[in-house]
Amino acid sequence: MPAADGQTRPSNRLAHEKSPYLLQHANNPVDWYPWGDEAFAEARRRSVPVFLSIGYSTCHWCHVMGRESFADEEVAKLLNRDFVAIKVDREERPDIDQAYMAVCEMLTGHGGWPLTVVTTPEGRPFFAGTYFPRESRFGRPGMLEILPRLAAVWRERRDEVVKSAEEVSRLVRNAGMLRFRSAPDEGLLRAGFRELDAAFDERHGGFGTRPKFPQPHALMFLLRYWLRYDEPRALAMAERTLRRMAAGGIYDHLGGGFHRYSTDERWLLPHFEKMLYDQALLLMAYTEAYQATGNEFYRRVAAGIADYVLRDMTSPEGAFYSSEDADSEGVEGKFYVWSAGEIRSALRPGAADAFIKAYGVREEGNLRDEATGERNGTNVLHLTDDALLEPAAVGEPGAPRAPNAQGTPNAQGAAPGLAAARRKLFGLREARVRPARDDKILTDWNGLMIAALAKAARAFGDLRYSGAAERAARFMTNRLARQDGTLLHRYRDGHVAIDGFLDDYAFLVWGLLELYFATLDLNYLETATRIAGRQFELFGGDDTGDEGPGLRFGTARDPAVEGLGRRKPAYDGAVPSGNSVSMFNLTRLARLTGRTELETQASQIAEMLAGHARRSAWGHTFFLAALDYALGPASEVVLSGDLTAPDTHALLEALEGGFRPRQVLLHLPLHGPSRARLATLAPFTQALEAPGHRALAYICSGGQCQLPVTDPAQLQAFAPQRGAEARSIERDEG
Repeated sequence: MPAADGQTRPSNRLAHEKSPYLLQHANNPVDWYPWGDEAFAEARRRSVPVFLSIGYSTCHWCHVMGRESFADEEVAKLLNRDFVAIKVDREERPDIDQAYMAVCEMLTGHGGWPLTVVTTPEGRPFFAGTYFPRESRFGRPGMLEILPRLAAVWRERRDEVVKSAEEVSRLVRNAGMLRFRSAPDEGLLRAGFRELDAAFDERHGGFGTRPKFPQPHALMFLLRYWLRYDEPRALAMAERTLRRMAAGGIYDHLGGGFHRYSTDERWLLPHFEKMLYDQALLLMAYTEAYQATGNEFYRRVAAGIADYVLRDMTSPEGAFYSSEDADSEGVEGKFYVWSAGEIRSALRPGAADAFIKAYGVREEGNLRDEATGERNGTNVLHLTDDALLEPAAVGEPGAPRAPNAQGTPNAQGAAPGLAAARRKLFGLREARVRPARDDKILTDWNGLMIAALAKAARAFGDLRYSGAAERAARFMTNRLARQDGTLLHRYRDGHVAIDGFLDDYAFLVWGLLELYFATLDLNYLETATRIAGRQFELFGGDDTGDEGPGLRFGTARDPAVEGLGRRKPAYDGAVPSGNSVSMFNLTRLARLTGRTELETQASQIAEMLAGHARRSAWGHTFFLAALDYALGPASEVVLSGDLTAPDTHALLEALEGGFRPRQVLLHLPLHGPSRARLATLAPFTQALEAPGHRALAYICSGGQCQLPVTDPAQLQAFAPQRGAEARSIERDEG
């Protein structure tokens, strides 16, 4: 590879990789290796440390460090001379990322990406951090200072470094052994609510201060807490957060979907990348808010998320891409921001004035330059008036309504021209240079999106969503699953690779279960059961030091980072932990099939998660949502009938209305092979009568089924749960 000075530099080994992140660094002067035996063997041969850099393709600060340091000849010279440099895509290899992120958090007290770790040739870490500039500034050491120091320490004090690295590895291994066990009970639900209540931002919604992350599974837990205890505070917290996020700049008011997080407490100034998992989890949260309150606002935001994913994040084969970058043309957010002049040029004067006022546009801009702090003339669109939330969220507003009793325009009639203005600006924005898209397809994140679309399809009666979920599920099961239920993690450019992780199994099973409830196609339930069984074989068991059966390991038997041990994920972070979701899946599968061994497995996971949640419920909110279902009262409805017949459809409609998170549905075919297959999967159904072609529903709870119901009204009245008739706490504000 010729350099600018005419010299020949070593060949960069990333050019043949499939990861978009690794390919971004394929032309660096750094002699990068992908993760693998070759890199560590070379480090041992040369007796030099390993410089490990972990990031992902849509990471803004990864781009910054790449431009400043990894594209720099001077930095590359130091790396190539004194280290073996390895690049890892954290989304392709979450096992490697999680292991070394634990090291970084232990050594520095914080983590993030890009993740920078220096290890011995055996992979034992002795230095860690995140972003480092090229040169030292404002107390942050730079690469030109750090690299020579680390190389000198390795040469001059190697025995001391190796001993320290062994001790760090031992501490990380011990920290990964989860020994806390406790009986799960309702006290955990109350503790979780108290912790969220204490951290709640009364004015802007959300939890804590800047930066502020959406935390959709915390909102899903709050909705369940409200339902269980009739606690209006829980609903108010969830609604306030969902509405303020949808009004803020973290929401894309022109194209739909949410950015990753807000850099301020008001949800105004986002970090602009868009992640598939955020869209999936937020789609679930807004869908459930609609089910709980009947407020059309939440349906419109949910539709905006789904439409964005189906338009911009769906592959020709029907699976879902991973993310879109924060940057375009080398500038963060450039694709999304507007100057007042651009808006005035695009819209008629009256329409421009109304839009500028509604979306908080300033002549001087509402964004500040990162280096100088000066406003730079560009604006992030955000709603300034709660009365505009209804028409200005997503989708088309209805016909303007009459003034309310006080004689003021109501929300939907407040600004009927805003929808046309949004359409016009969206069309103009489409002509801009788009942010880069990471087009790899990940099994775990696709599982989340399948689950979200299936839930939305049921709630809104929209076949587009269930159809999209089915296409994605077919792709996943045809291309990334083997016949025995074994999964692979990543597909890109026709290439499937990397053994599946716990999240792949847990999240895809979740998606298939939700898709079964949306379609009642027995194939999805059978596949979910098969994959869940294979998951137990691969990720169950115990390592020395762990206390009995319980949590699943995050990786299969042979971890990539042997010296740091196999970890059992318990924390519900940006996505729920694979163990929280596994507990949820196993509990529902047990109730659907009558297989008590599945409930035993779920209970063992719950006991371990409960031990950790008692120490801090804050980080286990999806587990708390799953525990709400496990504790009950829950119901299993077995519906018998022809799915195309009106009487069966009437019973289905009665079951689908409202917010029923502790209910699952099983379809009992009238006759034929499907009935026999269901009897194999759920033997208790053999005792249930399916008379003629008449539709009926058995309602089962606590292992017992009641006499069948044929009247939709009677079915709807059974174990009533709050639904569309419940008043939205914030529906009439403004």
